[in-house]
Amino acid sequence: MTRLLYRLPWSPMLAMVLSATMAVGLLWWPDLLTQLSMPMRFPLILLGVWALGAGFTQGMGLEPRASWLRWLVSEPLSWGLLVSFALVLVWRALVLFHGA
Repeated sequence: MTRLLYRLPWSPMLAMVLSATMAVGLLWWPDLLTQLSMPMRFPLILLGVWALGAGFTQGMGLEPRASWLRWLVSEPLSWGLLVSFALVLVWRALVLFHGA
């Protein structure tokens, strides 16, 4: 699966679109994260910053020089973070807007 993502030419564009969509969604509906208690909110904000940062970095085609930074924004890890943060946002939207 990892090798497949590396070979897909549209993978960086998809990461950029997904990151931008989540960023605009959070700007439009900040209640997705702000209505959580602080022990839940802080880790999700950190996950979001890391996921969106890695998605934008991958989408722009940037590659950090330091090896530990390169690992933090690597393609498999950034896809895992983007998908997990997107699932959290979808879950929060369902809870907030449908009263579940």
